Amino acid sequence: MLQPIRLISEAAEFAAHRHTGMARKGRGNEPYINHLAEVANLLATATDGADAELVAAGWLHDTVEDTDATREELAAKFSERVAALVVEVTDDMTLSKTQRRQKQIEDAPHKSPGAKMIKIADKISNTRARIGPNLSEDEREDLAAYVIWAEKVVAGCRGVNPMLDVKFDEAAKTAKSAF
Repeated sequence: MLQPIRLISEAAEFAAHRHTGMARKGRGNEPYINHLAEVANLLATATDGADAELVAAGWLHDTVEDTDATREELAAKFSERVAALVVEVTDDMTLSKTQRRQKQIEDAPHKSPGAKMIKIADKISNTRARIGPNLSEDEREDLAAYVIWAEKVVAGCRGVNPMLDVKFDEAAKTAKSAF
């Protein structure tokens, strides 16, 4: 098992390499790694730095879904728990977007506490990324649809970490003032 600081550092480096060249929705096509950094930082803050595996999983939460990384690779390189958390929050990309979104709503209440925290942090980050000045009509519609859906997912994850619950509510409130 890697020491906590190495675990987090190596997860960040792995995520950065695997997401090279990917851009994030919203925020003017900023590098995708910024999303992963925000999710990991939200988790580090929520746990007061006490759960290095959760923070590492935050860095890695999209690697199986968006890259050629595998569960086995994550387990061997990081830990079984990190790999399990990442897989637990990974969408089945063989399903349509509508099906994936519905499945997230249905599955949220049954996730482990760590996976629930990653889900909330992810929704905070994605909501924040869609908020901006002078949004076009399409951007406002996307933001409204995203927030309505994210609230349903987060509803099934609430109660694991009060700070994340509050941060999501703040992001949703700010987003709603933009639609």
